[in-house]
Amino acid sequence: MLGYIWQYVYTSFLRYWLKWFIRQATGTCELQRICSGNKPGATRTSKAEYSLRSSKNKVLRGALEASKDQLEKCADQIMKEKNVKPQKDPLFKESLHICLLQITGNNSLYVSVENMRKEVFSSENQEHEAMLLKLWDLLMPTVKLDSRITKQWGDIGFQGDDPKTDFRGMGLLGLINLVFFSENYTEEARQVLSHANHPKLGYSYAIVGINLTEMAYSLLKSGELKPHFYNTVPGTPELRQFHQLYCYLAYEFDKFWVAEEPESIMQFNQYREKFHTIVKTNLQDPDVNLTLTACSKN
Repeated sequence: MLGYIWQYVYTSFLRYWLKWFIRQATGTCELQRICSGNKPGATRTSKAEYSLRSSKNKVLRGALEASKDQLEKCADQIMKEKNVKPQKDPLFKESLHICLLQITGNNSLYVSVENMRKEVFSSENQEHEAMLLKLWDLLMPTVKLDSRITKQWGDIGFQGDDPKTDFRGMGLLGLINLVFFSENYTEEARQVLSHANHPKLGYSYAIVGINLTEMAYSLLKSGELKPHFYNTVPGTPELRQFHQLYCYLAYEFDKFWVAEEPESIMQFNQYREKFHTIVKTNLQDPDVNLTLTACSKN
């Protein structure tokens, strides 16, 4: 209770006067001090985001909702509002612009990922079908499918004879992530598949992959992935960066599963949550970088 009271008093009254006092003492606004006092990355951008979101100034708060092509203008408007002279602080505008690209880009990335998740896999869509068959060819290059609907799909971890039913939760996003991993990290994906087909420690490769897509999606939706993207993308994150994050999760989960040696696949949820906790703990590190260290083909 006391914590909430203190938070209210600080954000409503003390923070404003503390900022005013430091401005008078240093001659710089809070955003200038953030940009000059922190290296590019999660710490700087997170502090800038908090400063903008907490501001009583509509211009500053509005920059968080601006489109990408408006951000340079937003930076100019913020400099005008805060009376920042380019001659005195020539690096400020560029630093602020990068922060704005990262902050608003995270929001636009979520919209793109959500749209992909909502797209239903359709057997009537030739592009969807081609993508599914491509996944098989990438993972099983020496084995041909007997037919489109076949028990062979179980060899790469689908539950039934027709994989389309397994994409219901994550939509086309689940398939795109599986294909992206297999296409850009083919050796690693085949290695993970071989572990998944182990007679004792095996698991359903494709189903677990879709489950990990849900994990990545949830972390993006909650904002917990922001530090990773702020550290790894010096601008607007794109869908490719989200797919690469999935590759990291798929590869690292496999390493985790093999090292833990679960007694049964029935314990999947237990180990999945344990892995989820590890990832969330890593994301609390201001220098976090969840990037697969293997060499991508692109």
